[in-house]
Amino acid sequence: MLLFLHSLVKAIYNLPRTYHKRWLAGVAILALVGAGTATALVSLGPDASQLSVKLIIEDVIPSIGNQTQALEQTQLRLYRSDTTRSSDSASSLLARLGISDPKAEAFLRSHAVARQALLGRAGRWVSVEADNHQRLVKLTAKWTQDESSQFQKLVITQDSGALSITLNTAPLTASIRMASGTIQSSLFAATDDARIPDSVAIQLADVFSGDIDFHRALRKGDRFSVVYETLEADGEPVRSGRVLSAEFVNNGKLFQAMWFEDPNNARKGAYYNLDGLSLRRAYLASPLAFSRVTSGFKMRFHPILQTWRAHLGVDYAAPTGTPVRSVGDGVVETAASLNGLGNVVIISHRSGHSTVYAHLSKIQVKKGQRIAQGQTVGLVGATGWATGPHLHFEFRINGQHKDPQLIARQSEADPVLAASKPEFMRLAQSVRQQLVQASTVQMTSTQ
Repeated sequence: MLLFLHSLVKAIYNLPRTYHKRWLAGVAILALVGAGTATALVSLGPDASQLSVKLIIEDVIPSIGNQTQALEQTQLRLYRSDTTRSSDSASSLLARLGISDPKAEAFLRSHAVARQALLGRAGRWVSVEADNHQRLVKLTAKWTQDESSQFQKLVITQDSGALSITLNTAPLTASIRMASGTIQSSLFAATDDARIPDSVAIQLADVFSGDIDFHRALRKGDRFSVVYETLEADGEPVRSGRVLSAEFVNNGKLFQAMWFEDPNNARKGAYYNLDGLSLRRAYLASPLAFSRVTSGFKMRFHPILQTWRAHLGVDYAAPTGTPVRSVGDGVVETAASLNGLGNVVIISHRSGHSTVYAHLSKIQVKKGQRIAQGQTVGLVGATGWATGPHLHFEFRINGQHKDPQLIARQSEADPVLAASKPEFMRLAQSVRQQLVQASTVQMTSTQ
């Protein structure tokens, strides 16, 4: 092969100079190909089946004694959290938290503070830290008392077999959350879809109760947005706080609200529309938070007397025990049982106005007691001339019966004080931007 290439190069060299480069390039390529072929031929060895085979057996299992011992000495930490139940005992609570520790169980049963804080108490958040033998290392519980701005924190620790407990109080911190939704069937269904807490949904209905009748006026496709507080303990959400701002589009009409604490007003704070007009009217639109009207202010066929008579009030269907609230500030004029009205509360308001709450299963106020708007006066029932549990509600002006819904819509609202108006308008501008942002937050589809 090499001899052939040598002859070829010599022949090319004797050619005219103009052909040298072209032929030399070809020779170079041929040389490379030839070299590759030669290499391939040289790399061929004997048949592998003819090679001798040597079997080597060697123990490759290392000694794992040290590793096993190290693993046994490693202290794993296991974490779990849950909420307490009213049926909890020491054993059931610890078992649900993955703890198998008789000593810790006995401690929960015997220690007065631990027993009172954890056993038989529903809804308290508890987290535990356990070792790899399921023994308790640390238990932490957090809860709030009613509407307090503080939370209580109980910590139980176990060190070298000894258990200790501490109980401290610390302030809650507030964070802001936004959400929006669309009505398909009911307000609560829409707020559930948007993962809005029930307490926020109730506030939302209360805020707009003077403008929207949530019993009769909701429409499919109505939409709402809300900005509200979430109160946290050590970064963990504990409960929902106040609604800070909201808007509701009902039957194409926009309603907006914001919370404002007027520094020039003795009241702690109130909800206003974004033009500065209070949403707290003299009378609420309904004495029940949620229900449905079964008989309005009109002529009707009386179900007991079996005659056509003027119905001088409004009937609301609701289960027995549903709280009934006063629609306005006033003084209890009557709290007794009166023939066909059954258990009834009558409240006197200003300007000769009075309201009647009848067929109650229980009366929760006394004659002469001063009542605030929204305060519970009794519970829905079926006493007197009633075919089933419901509330019969009347509104009277100087003894004359009037349509309650009409009176509520016509009741006056107070504006922000003039001295506070500039500050209010600055805040209202930022609230408008918040509500625009909230309307884009769809935590889950409500369609």
